[in-house]
Amino acid sequence: MSTEFALIGHQESWEAASDVVSALRGPKHEPIPYEEIREILPWIPPRVVCHVDVHSTAGHSSRGVYVDSFIPPDRLDVAYVRENLVRVRQAAECAIRAGARVVSLGGFSSILLEGSLDQLPDRRGTAFTTGNSLTVAFIVEGIVKMCAQEGRDLSRSVVLILGATGDVGSGCARCLAPVVGRVLLHARNAERLEKLRQELVKVHSRVEVVLDCENYPAEADIVVCAASVPFPSLVLKGISPDALVCDAGYPKNLLQSLEMSRQIVFFGGLGQVTGGMSFSPDLSGVLNRHPFPDVAHGCLLEGMVLALEGRFEDYSKGRGLITSERVKEIHAMSLRHGIRLAPFYNSGGALKSTASYASEGRTR
Repeated sequence: MSTEFALIGHQESWEAASDVVSALRGPKHEPIPYEEIREILPWIPPRVVCHVDVHSTAGHSSRGVYVDSFIPPDRLDVAYVRENLVRVRQAAECAIRAGARVVSLGGFSSILLEGSLDQLPDRRGTAFTTGNSLTVAFIVEGIVKMCAQEGRDLSRSVVLILGATGDVGSGCARCLAPVVGRVLLHARNAERLEKLRQELVKVHSRVEVVLDCENYPAEADIVVCAASVPFPSLVLKGISPDALVCDAGYPKNLLQSLEMSRQIVFFGGLGQVTGGMSFSPDLSGVLNRHPFPDVAHGCLLEGMVLALEGRFEDYSKGRGLITSERVKEIHAMSLRHGIRLAPFYNSGGALKSTASYASEGRTR
């Protein structure tokens, strides 16, 4: 079977990076201590780690490769932008050499490029996608489903979007604005925020810009964390104690604290391949670090969906260009192949509805 797609990723923790290195070395070798992994990882060049076969419920499969860029988890901030851009380009070259017809840029890979595919090496006909359209689809579907599960009226909710001017954040804003009661936008760049607000008020009059990053509006009962941060660092203060919080970052955005014991926090932007995925060599337990089988981030799943559809194109590209129409289209494509919203979970594990644990005091 030929290579149809490639997935470019990186690990968000030293534990995950250590597991990948250990898996590549094989079971005959003793695990390398974290201290040594920290020294070794920056010297490992991007490379194909394994083959990935994704199986559609429609009855066919597609083969791809997973390329790890081996960006050290503690080098995701602005001080290492140039170094990491080199790694992303090298990872892209690995994917092209592997013969991939469409490549998904996972995690910080697309953020580093800011969606500009012109920064990639000669693509020789290979398509690239940020995968952000399907990520947005799963975030929005997760919010709709969680509201229904918790008996909340989405049309009357106040939604706060953190990282609203980014590709994922602005895509979520466009999809959610027409169906919620009010939208609050927060990001670092005030000029971009105002531009987005002016765009959104054409379809929904109740869109506001929030510049105070310390104390968020107490009336926000749904929060979407879609900021580009190198490690969990956001502390939400002043939001409703009963808020639904979707942490859609990779790495995660939210630094959870005791102050957030009542909010329902769930990880968003994730899908599950109900037809199954297989890895060769078998790194499924290393690469799928979720409490459920065959779960992956929407950005990576988008490349698989495009391959299964035979649409080898730059589907999601640029920054701030995601539209609700494209989100609906890629979501419909994913459903045709049984790639659906993943079950809800957070750092504590699988989530139950509030009705299931009301007697537990909602502590987790």
